[in-house]
Amino acid sequence: MKLISATFCLAAICAVGLGAQSETTKSKTKVKVDGGRDVTVSGCLARNLDGGYKLTDMQGRMVYALVGGEDLDKHVGHRMEVKGKATDGHDGKVKIETETKTSGDQKTKEKTELTGDVHALGVKSVKMIASSCP
Repeated sequence: MKLISATFCLAAICAVGLGAQSETTKSKTKVKVDGGRDVTVSGCLARNLDGGYKLTDMQGRMVYALVGGEDLDKHVGHRMEVKGKATDGHDGKVKIETETKTSGDQKTKEKTELTGDVHALGVKSVKMIASSCP
């Protein structure tokens, strides 16, 4: 019985070791804002309830939902300048396409489209203005 338990434990450890080998994953996101205009806006970077990001005004009201952008997490709570293409909130349309590839040659594509009364900003660049928001 001890031999069976030892064998099972060894097999489990080997399986965990194989699962722990690193598998590389690459993700690429394209953001297209139709019916928008190029803008440069500043505000406080905050998290949305859904896990995304938003740019707020001095009173904490959302100005734009941010779409795309890299390393935004490290700037939450900072005053930021964001450049990109923004919808006007009336007829805006935002298309988000994400393609993910793994080292096992698996590919997945995910497409999302936001339309209607959308106040979104497709992020092209961000610059920190201050390390805190008033």
